Amino acid sequence: MATARKRQVSLVDTKYYHCISRCVRRAFLCGNDTITGKSYEHRRQWVEDKLLALAKVFCIDVCAYAVMSNHTHIVLYVDDKKAKRLNDKAILIRWHKLFKGTLLTQKFLQGDKLDKGQQFILNRTIADYRERLADISWFMRVLNEDIARKANKEDNCTGRFWEGRFKSQALLDEAALAACMAYVDLNPIRAKMANTPEGSDHTSVQKRLDAVKNNAAKEAKQPKQLARFAGSPRKHMPKGLPFELKSYLELVELTGRCMREDKRGHIAQNTLPILERLNIAPENWLKLTTQFTRVFKGAVGRPNKLDGYYAHLEVKRRTGISHCEKLLA
Repeated sequence: MATARKRQVSLVDTKYYHCISRCVRRAFLCGNDTITGKSYEHRRQWVEDKLLALAKVFCIDVCAYAVMSNHTHIVLYVDDKKAKRLNDKAILIRWHKLFKGTLLTQKFLQGDKLDKGQQFILNRTIADYRERLADISWFMRVLNEDIARKANKEDNCTGRFWEGRFKSQALLDEAALAACMAYVDLNPIRAKMANTPEGSDHTSVQKRLDAVKNNAAKEAKQPKQLARFAGSPRKHMPKGLPFELKSYLELVELTGRCMREDKRGHIAQNTLPILERLNIAPENWLKLTTQFTRVFKGAVGRPNKLDGYYAHLEVKRRTGISHCEKLLA
């Protein structure tokens, strides 16, 4: 039996989650059909466009993503504090970008006066919308439903496009986050769909590299659609990924070389300060970035982080703790 989503998400322990959606029967419904010769590659752009558009509406940031031929990988950051900060009008404006809302929400935005009973109902509706805008289940639902409708319309058929549920993994510390992001960004190279990170279409690493490449000043410019790299953790840490952009891109590049059969790359400890800081052995790093979802079936993090996470969710079974102890401890 699948674990309820509320038993997998604990924002007290982490705001970062790795989400995976697969096409039904793992069919290549977003790639090239080798039997008919028909290409569905354009659907990968649908997913990417919708994903980045939703990041502007939800209080959820996209940290990394890779749109493959029959599945998607997305690393999300839930900014629940932002959802709480937004005023009622801002919440409704965001929600109406996705749905029509109710008669009362429409009247409120039009400036119509509401009586006490209507205001009470409206307040409850706004509270629901506020919660949904910081909910990864709603984020993935809106994303996947939109793509399924468009694909079914194009194919002139009905039925499921995605498997019933997306999978999610809690990323409990910096090591788990870095490994998962690199795993996601390098998915096309591992699948032999691309040779370089910049040539990996429909990935976050390509978008980040394009932003740097297209910047005339050649500074570490970051795309607005993605979560920003805020640098190494410090006392007054701004919102953002706890790494340096330059270090992360170098790490992805060198890891990608190690994955390719035609490259005899090796990870030199002195050239990867991010691994030194995260205390991950190079040999463990390669396993993490090539077999992340195969090795880890549940939450990912160092043992002490796992203990707190499972305690908050009141879960007794520590799934995957042996692998966490071996690769991350």
